[in-house]
Amino acid sequence: MTKTVIQFILLFLVLIVLQLVCNKIVLFNIAMPVVFIYLILRLPVNMHGGWVLTIAFFSGLIIDIFNNTPGMNALACTLMAAVRRPVFNLFVSRENDMNIPIPSVDSMGVGDYFKYMATLVAFYCALIFSIQAFSLHDIMLTLARIAGSSMLSIIIIFGLDSLVSTRREKRL
Repeated sequence: MTKTVIQFILLFLVLIVLQLVCNKIVLFNIAMPVVFIYLILRLPVNMHGGWVLTIAFFSGLIIDIFNNTPGMNALACTLMAAVRRPVFNLFVSRENDMNIPIPSVDSMGVGDYFKYMATLVAFYCALIFSIQAFSLHDIMLTLARIAGSSMLSIIIIFGLDSLVSTRREKRL
C-alpha cells in the first residue's frame, strides 16, 4: 500500500515537471502536449471518488499556479475525474472491472486502454480549449487545437505508459 502511494507521489512530481517543460512546446501554434493528466488516468479504479476528485483538482490547481491560468486546469481536471469511472465502465465489462486495479495497456489490453485514454484526453482537451477560448468566434482554431493537442497527448501518454507500466500487472 505505501509502496503504491510513494510511486504515485513520485509519478505526480515527475508529471508536473514534465508538463512545465511541455508548456513551452507548441507545434504550429496549435498543438500543445498535455501529459500531467496521465496521473488521473492511472489512478486505481477502485479508489474512492472523493479522493480521485481531490487529486485531480489539486493537480490541475498546481498547473494553474505555474501557468497563471486562473482555475482553468483545475476545472477541466475535476470534470475529467468525474467522468473517468463512467468512461472506464463504458469500455470494460463489469465482471472484468475487479481484475483491473490500475488502468494501463498491460492490464486492459491495447484496444480498451486506447479507447479509455483517448476518450478522456479528448474530453480534457475539449474542456480546456473551450474554457480558454470562451467564445465561438474562431471555432475552427479551437477545434484544430482540440484535435492537435489530443493526438499529440495521446501519443506521448502511450509512451509514458510503456515506461511506467510494470509487467506484473494482470492482463485480461
